[in-house]
Amino acid sequence: MIAAGPVRVLLCDDSAAARGVMSRMLATDPDIKVIAKAVDGGDALGQLTAMASADRPQVVLLDLEMPRMDGMTALPLLLKAAPGTAIIVASALSQRGAAATMAALRAGAVDYVPKPSASAGGMNGGQFQAELVAKIKGWARMRRAPSTPAAVPARLPLARSLTMERSCGPAVRPRAIAIGSSTGGPQALASLVARLDRPLGAPVIVVQHMPAGFTTLLADHLNRIGTLPCSEAKEGDKLLAGRLYLAPGDKHLLIKDVGGTLVAQLGEGPPENFCRPAVDPMLRSLVAACQGRLLVAILTGMGSDGLAGCRSVSSAGGSVLAQDEATSVVWGMPGAVAKAGIASAILNIEDIASRILVASADGKRA
Repeated sequence: MIAAGPVRVLLCDDSAAARGVMSRMLATDPDIKVIAKAVDGGDALGQLTAMASADRPQVVLLDLEMPRMDGMTALPLLLKAAPGTAIIVASALSQRGAAATMAALRAGAVDYVPKPSASAGGMNGGQFQAELVAKIKGWARMRRAPSTPAAVPARLPLARSLTMERSCGPAVRPRAIAIGSSTGGPQALASLVARLDRPLGAPVIVVQHMPAGFTTLLADHLNRIGTLPCSEAKEGDKLLAGRLYLAPGDKHLLIKDVGGTLVAQLGEGPPENFCRPAVDPMLRSLVAACQGRLLVAILTGMGSDGLAGCRSVSSAGGSVLAQDEATSVVWGMPGAVAKAGIASAILNIEDIASRILVASADGKRA
């Protein structure tokens, strides 16, 4: 149980079939309770405002494309009516859906779930259900106690606690900074990029688990936030210090050293850890290209993508940072690295950004 009873959810979708499928999925988890269903944004707003404050949903799953009042129109009204509610938007897997999703994130939605197409098995796939459940529970937990530090799990080695760190990694400035993220990643990346407000002496290479089309708009979103120029990586890009390169959806991002210059290569190899792009192939390629002169940050996400790659980074002499449990929507990827004992430190986003700035600026140990 997360705390204080199951997470209360309001489902808003004009499709009765979609509402039924998602409701049945969520009913399988005792920590989630669907307390209301709405057919459009106006219906959701009416139901929410009629509820007593203590009975309102903690999470609203909001479809973006609906007749009468669509999700984008309803979003600011719902946030105004219930400021503490986490709104997760459901987006179509299309360029139009991706654009609407990024607009919703800028307008105050905390996250999104891509609605699978009928050709991809619709909403009946286990991956969609797992992502839906993880995001609902994760964001509810974040909203319930946003400032409460997570206890350090007893099973972690003492030196991996939040207050003690392992001294390891490159004593010289890293040649590249690598970041891996998944569930909850877009918001974590936005928070991190906003804090990278000084010139960096290395390129920043990011793998975020995201469909094709969405990554282009995420790169644009990150480019608007801070001083770090951000773009989706392209085949043959020479990776320049002080710029961020985001792996494109449905392509692995691999890095090679070509005559002393780091160059991006896009691969269509099989998914790893059920993902493409995946963090592990990116890290393997960077270990070969940089001979251990790496600083890696593993942020919020389901699963354990990045664990094998981080083992290689650590063995080669690089540094690995893991986002802490308290600020992660899902402590899967960073938790796997932390529990394996290969993280130099377990930190919140603000402190991860500080480490990146210090390591890149003066070459101190990360």
